[in-house]
Amino acid sequence: MAMTVARHAGACFVKVTDVNPRRLELAKKMGATRAVNVKTETQEDVQRQLGMAEGFDVGMEMSGNPSAFRDMLKNMAHGGKIAMLGIPSEDISIDWNLVVFNMLTIHGIYGREMYETWYKMTVMLQSGLDISPVITHRLHYTEFEQGFAAMKSGQSGKVILKW
Repeated sequence: MAMTVARHAGACFVKVTDVNPRRLELAKKMGATRAVNVKTETQEDVQRQLGMAEGFDVGMEMSGNPSAFRDMLKNMAHGGKIAMLGIPSEDISIDWNLVVFNMLTIHGIYGREMYETWYKMTVMLQSGLDISPVITHRLHYTEFEQGFAAMKSGQSGKVILKW
């Protein structure tokens, strides 16, 4: 869904990386400029194909995968900003030269301004943002175990529980 919001907000290139073919197809359906299987394509090749002389201005690491984060650092523009949203299961060593000399800013999650988030999302939805393709399951709340199973399988987008 973050990719759709970025596209709606005016991002020129929106690249999604994953190894799950179903999620890559969903990213294409949602409007990604490129949906990249990192097992078969390099970030450098994708940037070249997009005609990008510099790296990406904004990066969002949501997987918690150490190699994905390190790869992102190598492909950011000078002064780029990274939102670290995934929780790594292990310590991550990175090349701090990339962060320091490329003037990168890394933000973690530091809390949620709930109402502000809701107001912004309402404005985007009212102005035409369509998030419906990312919602792959709508279940009654008593079927929550099915929802968790769908998410765990990697074969889902967003799972909505109805009350």
